[in-house]
Amino acid sequence: MKTEYEVLRIDEMSRMRDVGGIERYYRHRIRTKGGVVLSINIDEENFTPEKAAPILLKAAQNADKILALGS
Repeated sequence: MKTEYEVLRIDEMSRMRDVGGIERYYRHRIRTKGGVVLSINIDEENFTPEKAAPILLKAAQNADKILALGS
């Protein structure tokens, strides 16, 4: 059975916070079951398997639903 998405790449990124300092986040590049390639940013505090999986799954499902609108 094919999963809803495949993780292609994860990059650690950083940016300046509005209130000063630096925040880290992780840019996930995924390919959905329908073939859509997406980039999803996940904050450092959500970068765990338990927290990231539902975020990536929801993004993949939404992208495939939108793709199906064109069919």
